[in-house]
Amino acid sequence: MNRRDFLAAAPAVALAPYLPAADAKPNIGPNDWPWWRGPTRDGVAPAQKFPQQWTALKNIVWEAPVPGRGHGSAIVVGDRVLLATADEKSETQGVLCLDRKTGKELWHTPVHKGKFIKAGLNGKSTHASATPACDGEKVYINFPNDGAIRATALDLNGKQVWQTKVADYTLHQGYGSSPAVYGPLLLVTADTKGDGQGRVAGLDRATGRIVWERKRPKLPNYCSPIVVPVGGKDQLIVIGCNLVTSLDPLTGKENWELKGATEECVTSTVTDGKHVFTSGGYPRNHVAAVKLDGSGIAWDIKTRVYVPSMLYRDGYLYAVTDDGIAMCWKSDTGAEQWNARLGGTFTASPVLVGDTVLATNESGKTFLFKANPKEYHALEENQLGNDTFATPTVCDGRVYIRAGLRDKGARTEKLFCIG
Repeated sequence: MNRRDFLAAAPAVALAPYLPAADAKPNIGPNDWPWWRGPTRDGVAPAQKFPQQWTALKNIVWEAPVPGRGHGSAIVVGDRVLLATADEKSETQGVLCLDRKTGKELWHTPVHKGKFIKAGLNGKSTHASATPACDGEKVYINFPNDGAIRATALDLNGKQVWQTKVADYTLHQGYGSSPAVYGPLLLVTADTKGDGQGRVAGLDRATGRIVWERKRPKLPNYCSPIVVPVGGKDQLIVIGCNLVTSLDPLTGKENWELKGATEECVTSTVTDGKHVFTSGGYPRNHVAAVKLDGSGIAWDIKTRVYVPSMLYRDGYLYAVTDDGIAMCWKSDTGAEQWNARLGGTFTASPVLVGDTVLATNESGKTFLFKANPKEYHALEENQLGNDTFATPTVCDGRVYIRAGLRDKGARTEKLFCIG
């Protein structure tokens, strides 16, 4: 089937008449970090004071053991810190809830037991690589399990409210797409090859019922759904599978779609109000600016920003490449402003706090530098743990880092609260 036939055969489908809840606005506070990449979904935290230096013995408010392993980030809502985790020995996937003030475990709810999808898992991936989302009433998480992607909702006491199969799934490298709360819906992506059929879907947050769904090409891809506000209109952007797709997040109806990405993308897009930025690493490396009216590609360069997502600030795009080079481009032209080698390999995405970028490499070293388009301006380098794959969370003057520690060959995992 060619691309035109595929698109004709795979429009968004509204599965039943849908009446949203009367009050669908998330109950989120100004000092919360409720979902992947923070309140504005772009890795940008509100300007705030936070520690510029830390070690395992300095500026640690608390540290909490994390059972099992995962690469999803922590979210912070109200008096709770939540993160997904998986234990490979017991084949358990679940959500851990900690007290925000003390790090004390409040509850740990298994969501799936057994039936791990193991074939095809990349050594850098885990069975809990997605970041939860919380609307102040329920916690939502995606897991690959028993040959499918399943979205689950828990209440704030850890009790399961609903669970929905979104799509059959064949594991290729791993699954790390995080759910997105938008209005009355939970948005979920599940791109897959093999026997499954990829989907992007909108689920009723109250019941888990699939309100709309759109089929995707049968290709592996790893991106999370990102909603960007442009000109008074919200667009759900999905990148990868050789496409950049803009949908109405409430209905799934297509705004526009064009070829502007590579086959496999991991990053979450950001916008400068005129473009969305796509990057990927297979079968080609690229960073590209796609016009937000869908009319074409403004610029495209062959830089490998495959896994860490990018940042936008004041007309400039900031990124850290997988192999540890910090870079800055002018967002409207793609003109490189500077590059600087940090060192190490990066999986976690950088976070912007005010004019300070935090970028953590796989060895647990966090580099702090200025979001300055004129030059690379280093601030601090801080080491914590032996490995880090999860993106840091920064809110209310505290930094949360999920790190692995090794002792005599054994690896354990902790969540550190820095403040």
